[in-house]
Amino acid sequence: MKRLWDRLEELFSETVELRRYFHQYPELSFHEEQTPKKIAEYLQSIGVKVKTGVGGRGVVGIIHGEKPGKTVALRADFDALPIQDEKTVEYRSKVPGVMHACGHDAHTATLLTVAKVLQEHRHLLKGNVVLIHQFAEEVAPGGAIAMIEDGCLDGVDVIFGTHLWSTLPIGTVGYRKGAIMAAADKFTVTIQGKGGHGAAPHETIDSIVIGTTYVQWLQHIVSRRLNPLTPAVVTVGSFHAGGAFNVIADQASIVGTVRTFDRATQDFIIQEMENYLKALCQSVGASYRFDYEKGYPVVHNHEKETEFLVECAKQVMGKENVLEMEPVMGGEDFAYYLEKVPGVFFFTGAGNPEVGAQYPHHHPKFDIDERAMLHAAKILISATVSYLNEHFDAESLASV
Repeated sequence: MKRLWDRLEELFSETVELRRYFHQYPELSFHEEQTPKKIAEYLQSIGVKVKTGVGGRGVVGIIHGEKPGKTVALRADFDALPIQDEKTVEYRSKVPGVMHACGHDAHTATLLTVAKVLQEHRHLLKGNVVLIHQFAEEVAPGGAIAMIEDGCLDGVDVIFGTHLWSTLPIGTVGYRKGAIMAAADKFTVTIQGKGGHGAAPHETIDSIVIGTTYVQWLQHIVSRRLNPLTPAVVTVGSFHAGGAFNVIADQASIVGTVRTFDRATQDFIIQEMENYLKALCQSVGASYRFDYEKGYPVVHNHEKETEFLVECAKQVMGKENVLEMEPVMGGEDFAYYLEKVPGVFFFTGAGNPEVGAQYPHHHPKFDIDERAMLHAAKILISATVSYLNEHFDAESLASV
């Protein structure tokens, strides 16, 4: 294993170069064109068998070990966000209004380096490795489900994935058995009232008053309708209505998100949201439209695979730096992979104020301590090789 780690360290400058290239040329979800092309070209250049257009824009690399055995999948996402990059660094995004504000550029560079080291040492592999480079993680329905339907998990026995995390300090790893990330849903409420002159409110049905009343009531779902020991989030992110100071708006639009960790809680919140909306609108003569989109399901780590990954991480980072963490209310379509095969999704600490990596994900000044890529690569390499070695059955394979 030390030989593989040493090689990753030798390639670290190349990893940084790759990450900074992707950071300068980000592409939005479902609009990735040059990024998957660059990934495919890199994999082909190091001798990896490549499939392109998987699920639409995905890229899958396949490394066959010298001996047949189990198959490990590793996944990285590569889409960016519609955010203006406000960092003052040489690798700042060159695309106006688009940036890698979540670390997907680093995920991609990390997995490419891992691919290079595994390909160079494929004679030591007792099985196969599938490299899943996924498009469109940031926008539901995401790229994972389409890539799965297109066969990216065919023959896969286990899957590992990591997210470089700026709110965890560099040098640490966060894990959790079971639910680690929430189901992430979106709702849109449209309230139709009756507009009119601001000086004659009695002749109108004020959509803004109805809408603000509804927004205030939504806060009661979590604080008063749910068991306080049940984690959930109901957030309104957008409220649009009206345009003129002296006109009562006839329509208001409310958009937000719901985060939960189990189906019963999710269903309860949906029902409560619509029940009150219906009652409120009926009481004042308004009408409404309630649209609820169930997004990514809960990211649920498998117990056995998590315990295995934790031991690999401890070998790389030291026991004291591998930490059990609280669940995260963010969503991730890695959940779909874990619904199909055993595996684990973990967090690699990438925060460090000394290098400007103190901002949260999706912030216009988001950045990482790039050493986190080396940490993540070592853990993924260790998990891959150790899993193949531990599950290698020489006698049964010899009889095939």
